[in-house]
Amino acid sequence: MNRSPVPEPNIAYEPKHYVCRRAVGPSELDGRLDKPFWGAAPWTDDFVDIEGDRKPLPAKRTRAKMLWDDDYFYFGAELEEDEIWATQTERDSVIFYDNDFEIFIDPDGDSHNYYEFEINAFNTVWDLLLPKPYRDGGPAINGWDIRGLRTAVHIDGTINRPDAANRKWSVEIAMPWDSLKECAPGGWRPSEGDFWRVNFSRVEWHVDVQDGVYAKRKDPATGRPLPEENWVWSPMGIVNMHYPELWGYVQFAGEPEMEWTLPPEERVKWELRKLYYRERNYYAEHGVYCDEPERLVDDEGWTCELRLETTSGTFHASAPSGDGRTRLHIREDGKLWRE
Repeated sequence: MNRSPVPEPNIAYEPKHYVCRRAVGPSELDGRLDKPFWGAAPWTDDFVDIEGDRKPLPAKRTRAKMLWDDDYFYFGAELEEDEIWATQTERDSVIFYDNDFEIFIDPDGDSHNYYEFEINAFNTVWDLLLPKPYRDGGPAINGWDIRGLRTAVHIDGTINRPDAANRKWSVEIAMPWDSLKECAPGGWRPSEGDFWRVNFSRVEWHVDVQDGVYAKRKDPATGRPLPEENWVWSPMGIVNMHYPELWGYVQFAGEPEMEWTLPPEERVKWELRKLYYRERNYYAEHGVYCDEPERLVDDEGWTCELRLETTSGTFHASAPSGDGRTRLHIREDGKLWRE
């Protein structure tokens, strides 16, 4: 069990939300989003810096769309870009060494057993399953694949040609429920009204043109590439995508379309998550977990009725759920569940 400190995100709890409409008719994937299949799907908000309002807005626009039907969860993304390049050509290579587009999915919102997907402008993909976030010991299962995955990329310009009139690249992705339901509640695809936790990230490297090709810009002091930019749909308040509790809410709509409201218990989950951060940090400093939650309170106080049990190497906290009939629980490895 990893008991190192856990940085607490510097952000108010306001994840983005998206009402995902039903797809009408089949889609032939070619990477283009300007076709009837995507016509009824709204765009997400434009992506922002991963740290949110603490950093300037991205210099290049990124936005996404989602749809669903009985067989697939569909994603489309459009990335404005005047420097279209890629190097990775082997599946499951480290795609974020290139500029890329990434999808993160936690079907049951417990922050464990979630999916990560990355794609570059060559249409090379990396898909993996994480039993736990890295902060809780991981590790990722790199050999896991989305069986039946369909992807396509459209380049509005010319890849790896700095002298080309580059404008953007776009992607289409269809993920079968037969693979995604592996970590879903009950092992089923979602029903109308259900929601999953989802986020998107765009990795953008600083590059220069050297001898007619793109090269990552280096820090003169270290000789290493400058840090990448990380632009996301739902801001994280920390440069780390592996905080699933901060991802957006995607509700699967039917007809008529539903109105989104945040379930009250999601605020309770956030209270338990804040306690988890502070217990982990208390342990890192003192070698034991704190058995008095009031000592871990901030200026806002705890808004839910907490119960806390600790041993020399564990803690278990719970609070009434929003409906009052069940309780929500969290433990030292960040696992959150209902009983």
